[in-house]
Amino acid sequence: MSSAPKVWLAGARGMLGSVIATKLSERSIPFVGTDVDLDVANAEAVDAFLRSERPSVILNAAAYTRVDDAESQAADAFRVNAEGATTLARGARALGAAYLYFSTDYVFDGRAQSPYVEDAPCAPVSVYGRSKREGEIGVLRTLEGARGYVLRTSWLFGENGPSFVRTMLTLMREREELRVVRDQVGRPTYTHDLADVALRLVGLGGAAAPPGIYHFANSGPTSWYDFAQGIRQTALRLGASLRVTSILPVSTAEFPRPAPRPAYSVLDTRRIEQVLGITPRHWAEALGEHLARELRGQQ
Repeated sequence: MSSAPKVWLAGARGMLGSVIATKLSERSIPFVGTDVDLDVANAEAVDAFLRSERPSVILNAAAYTRVDDAESQAADAFRVNAEGATTLARGARALGAAYLYFSTDYVFDGRAQSPYVEDAPCAPVSVYGRSKREGEIGVLRTLEGARGYVLRTSWLFGENGPSFVRTMLTLMREREELRVVRDQVGRPTYTHDLADVALRLVGLGGAAAPPGIYHFANSGPTSWYDFAQGIRQTALRLGASLRVTSILPVSTAEFPRPAPRPAYSVLDTRRIEQVLGITPRHWAEALGEHLARELRGQQ
């Protein structure tokens, strides 16, 4: 790979993609970003784009992420998350480019009693999870023996898109009492931390890691309820004006949603920690940085 690889960033205007784009710009790494202007499942359009741009690294942050809507819009979810992921993988194979596909803890069924390692059996319980798992399979099969990466993450939050943190912050300003699910457990992940790790995996900031599946999340398993409590406490510490005075724990059964969620989807991140020599910071620290940015932007 040359000293200045050219990157194609698909999904460049999303919550994660926009952060990756900023980091690429800050590091003076040449890249071209696309979003809804390029249909990642359109093989002809993708091939034409690749012939024109010839990137040496492809980062696929394009995704259908509306978990509940996917239950009634399965074709749309599979088109982006599975077809699109595999189409880009074929292009990467033809070019000899490194390719990274972002995936999710929702490929697991949530019945485990300990954190999920990369080769744990996948059994997604939702349409969204199945679409992402099919994307993983397409990427790994297409790029077998080549530079293909699947980076699973969980409970993503950041400045540039809808997230649990932003939803909670809005509701805490509007309501005195909130009810939040306590029997789903995972590891929150800050977009900035995930972006840094993704760039390192594919060699944009040092030697590339061996290809394959990796897990990354901030440290500290928690429930949505405890995460919400952390959001409230951190926002108040940073001077936010909140109306909420009570957050009550409820069960998943008391808060039905169209898409089932895994009850336990904690990711084991030891592989990426060892390969990259990193220690993920606790989600509470990352949350503080995120809310400081959010609250500054709202002043």
